[in-house]
Amino acid sequence: MSKQSKSLSRLLRQLFAQRFLVIFALIGTCLQVGLTVYLPVLIGRAVDSLLTAGFQAQLVAILGQMVLVILVNTLLQWINPLLTNRMVFGYIQQLRQAVLAKVHRLPLSYLDRQSVGDMVSRVTADSEQLSTGLIMVFNQFLTGILTILLTIVFMAKLDVLMLVMVLVLTPLSLLLARFIATKSYHFFKEQTQTRGAQTQLIEEMVSQESLLQAFNAQEEAIAAFSKSNEAYMTASQKAIFYSSTVPPTTRFINALIYGLLTGVGALRIMSGAFTVGELTTFLNYVTQYTKPFNDISSVLTELQSSLACAERLYAVLDQSDFAETGTAELSEDGLVGQIDFVSVGFGYEPDKPLIEDLSISIPAGAKVAIVGPTGAGKSTLINLLMRFYDLESGEIRLDGTPTTAYTRQSLRQQIGMVLQETWLKEASIHDNIAYGKPDATREEVVVAAKSANVDFFIRQLPNGYDTILKDNGSSLSQGQRQLLTIARIFLNIPKILILDEATSSIDTRTELLVQQAFEKLMVGRTSFIIAHRLSTIQTADLILVMVAGDIVEYGNHQELMAKKGVYYQMQMAQT
Repeated sequence: MSKQSKSLSRLLRQLFAQRFLVIFALIGTCLQVGLTVYLPVLIGRAVDSLLTAGFQAQLVAILGQMVLVILVNTLLQWINPLLTNRMVFGYIQQLRQAVLAKVHRLPLSYLDRQSVGDMVSRVTADSEQLSTGLIMVFNQFLTGILTILLTIVFMAKLDVLMLVMVLVLTPLSLLLARFIATKSYHFFKEQTQTRGAQTQLIEEMVSQESLLQAFNAQEEAIAAFSKSNEAYMTASQKAIFYSSTVPPTTRFINALIYGLLTGVGALRIMSGAFTVGELTTFLNYVTQYTKPFNDISSVLTELQSSLACAERLYAVLDQSDFAETGTAELSEDGLVGQIDFVSVGFGYEPDKPLIEDLSISIPAGAKVAIVGPTGAGKSTLINLLMRFYDLESGEIRLDGTPTTAYTRQSLRQQIGMVLQETWLKEASIHDNIAYGKPDATREEVVVAAKSANVDFFIRQLPNGYDTILKDNGSSLSQGQRQLLTIARIFLNIPKILILDEATSSIDTRTELLVQQAFEKLMVGRTSFIIAHRLSTIQTADLILVMVAGDIVEYGNHQELMAKKGVYYQMQMAQT
């Protein structure tokens, strides 16, 4: 079974899990098609009645039946889309929810290889395209198939010879449409990929517009977007061109068939094998029979695009979740904070090791600073402690127990982390500070804000702590945003602290006040500080100097200065 067929089978299986909606939709569609096919019979009888004496009473009765059929059919045409829309959009809602929930369970090693814009495009644009294709399947494809089957039955009752002509000639248009649809599928798949790449590029440009202007890189950005836009346009043109050739081609073939049948029908009337009303009914059936082929061909083309989108969504769902190796729950009670790295080996790429056979013991309650050049592995060491990535060899022990013995959630609850990169959600300042403790009172939030030296500027805002932040707090300065993220730690103080360039965007005076607050906070807690400004970590109990994934020196400030090694050279370079 091809990948496309597997995606279609999986899609229908999940969609039909909504049994009641599917059953009611199928019943409604069958009734609608049945009434639509029955209407030409009444039209033929009305035409034949005009050729008989005293036709008025008979014609009135037939017209009354036609009005009733039309009214019921109209009602069904209103109800059926409601049922199918509810079924399709209900499934799309579940699919989007499943994909986004899956993202939160995926390993960071997988997410690192995906662009943000492409992931956003899958959840939004691809799922929207999929819903459009599914709506067309139920509103046009299913109706078309049933119409074809019923019209064949009714045409067989009227004239078998003319039915054979219809059955022999009309598949030509369907075969042609299928051929074009197969070709267009590859172009639609290319279209979704280039659209995802373009979304990623737009997201990068818009979010970093100030940086682009600062470096006068507008022309380069415009050129990059022009290239991406050209690729998207080319793929879209090819896909749409191939798909747009289907309707006119099939209509031309169907028109030729209709003309041929009309001529043969006229000869059958002259021979007495047909009445005028029966020919009228038969030609109506030919129209009803051939029209779905146009709809089906359009749906087949749209379905190719939808299946390409479904494949991209299923590709996310089919990824393996991060492996939860531990079942024990780590609690603050009894947690001392002794951390040991034992023969740790890790690399972001299997054949490119970054850390090899690293062993170091961190005493409980120690204030540990990690320094080194960019790319030395400082943040990687912290990522491994947080279990954002799994080790390739060795183990990390917390109070003598491997961290893999605990669940990730319980481990991370005991670790507080402040990053250089800030993230604020679209909510009030109160909710942003209380992100790690949603049930925090206003008094607790205010105390945390004062500890982070952020209370003063919050009270200057129009609504104070109830001020709504949007777009990652873009209305605030970088330093203000960083202070808000620092306040989260003061609200919910864990046993282990990690400060990754936590004060890099704060002015010197405010940094001094925050550092003093951190000093009080770190007493009795195991703390890791990643810093490029070495003046901020001279009081650390232990300083780890990392180069190329290895700890080349360790000790306190005085010991490392006396060695006159890498740390000494870094100090001299800064002073």
